[in-house]
Amino acid sequence: MTPGITADSIVNLCGAIGLAVAMMTFYRRDPRSPLTFRLLLALGVIAILFLVRGVAWWSGSATLDDISVLPAALIPLGALIVTEGILRRHAPRAVKLAALVGGLLLGFGGTLGLERFAMPYAVVLALFQLAAFVTCGVLLATRDRAALMASENRSIGRLAVGALVVIPFILTDFRTLFPEIPVRLGALGALLTVTVMLIAGGGAETRRHGLTLMAVRLVSSALLGCAAAFIASDVDAAQIIRFCAVAVAGVLTIGLMTDALRALFESQEPGVLNSVAASPARTRDQLIGELARHPIFESACRYREGELAAYDPPLLHDFLSRQRVLRRSDAPWGLPATDPATERMVSLMTANAATHLIVLSHDPVDLIALAVPVTSADPATETALALVRRLLALTPEAA
Repeated sequence: MTPGITADSIVNLCGAIGLAVAMMTFYRRDPRSPLTFRLLLALGVIAILFLVRGVAWWSGSATLDDISVLPAALIPLGALIVTEGILRRHAPRAVKLAALVGGLLLGFGGTLGLERFAMPYAVVLALFQLAAFVTCGVLLATRDRAALMASENRSIGRLAVGALVVIPFILTDFRTLFPEIPVRLGALGALLTVTVMLIAGGGAETRRHGLTLMAVRLVSSALLGCAAAFIASDVDAAQIIRFCAVAVAGVLTIGLMTDALRALFESQEPGVLNSVAASPARTRDQLIGELARHPIFESACRYREGELAAYDPPLLHDFLSRQRVLRRSDAPWGLPATDPATERMVSLMTANAATHLIVLSHDPVDLIALAVPVTSADPATETALALVRRLLALTPEAA
């Protein structure tokens, strides 16, 4: 195999794996949604295309290469099906018939050997796919915005931007039209699109974090590909592009896999807030007992005012009225280090080897001291502690 065919095969196989992982993620998020079914159908066609292509080019099978034309010709139909689901209405009947009949004719024609007329067939297939994407774009642009929710309109806008970004990647798959392209990038464009789609499903802050992580992955993998290209003695621009494409496709695929596995593991082992939300506890002591099963709260000890006589509870009333969660690293909490209340709180935390104090009540004093492992001390844990404190404060002492 030539370096170009090897790179094409690896990028397409990565695309097939990445899309399969994305399909599982979309299904796990909302398995009963009609839009999910349409999206899985479209992504399934594209994943089959990448898989068959990758295997065909890797093995040198001309038969598989011919068969891969069928899913390629059905991509416009899949795009139209997803567009109908997003708009919640049917596309014009003539458009649907054109996508179906045109896809079947071009697909089976390529399977039966029309690719012998390489240039005319490639031009027709490329124009057919571009016409389908333009048609879907027109349907989305002329939609009745008032009939859709604001979130749906925003999602459509992001989808339109994603389609514009991915079209140049798709064009590189037509090697007959662009013979000088070092590597086919259609699968890489699909990986970028599904990664952004998965990120766009979260809140604004989550999207910013996700896009930042994605940018880090892209830049670092591209730099890794450039560095790896210089291992070979005969390095040129085409070889560098191939190495970069393989590295980026591999990193995006691995990122999709690890993100999906992390979400699966977290769903099987609920975190602190999920444990509290699902807890049947009716009283504060019962809820604290439930929390003690979580690693962060294993060391938690509750101290009521009667158990804090050595720390002068009346002196702490005013100080604790302004506090919710005390972190040992934040001492003296805006007061002089010699302040009596500060000294007593530091002494209490030192005596219990505690990193945090959760203030349930300041009068009478009711505290929970706990030691958060350094491996768990992140902003998410701090937020969870603040929310747990609020839930505990609202939970009655007795049923």
